[in-house]
Amino acid sequence: MFVSKEKIKSKYLQIVLAVVGAVGGFIYWKFVGCESGSCAIKSVWYWSTLWGTVVGYLIGDFIFDIIKKIKKRKDKSDEREV
Repeated sequence: MFVSKEKIKSKYLQIVLAVVGAVGGFIYWKFVGCESGSCAIKSVWYWSTLWGTVVGYLIGDFIFDIIKKIKKRKDKSDEREV
């Protein structure tokens, strides 16, 4: 297996939000889209889905970093109290 279960568990939030972003990108193309075909991102379904996936992953990564920093700060404050 190329990806370990630990790696998937550590990236769970990013993967979930990437899937949500992909679905959101596809829905955006389906209902908003660009009928003329001159829009680079919105004219075909796979570009809007790809961009949705990337944006979803990046948002998930950003949120994960914030959560990690909050936990680290809390652990440091717990150590000082003891």
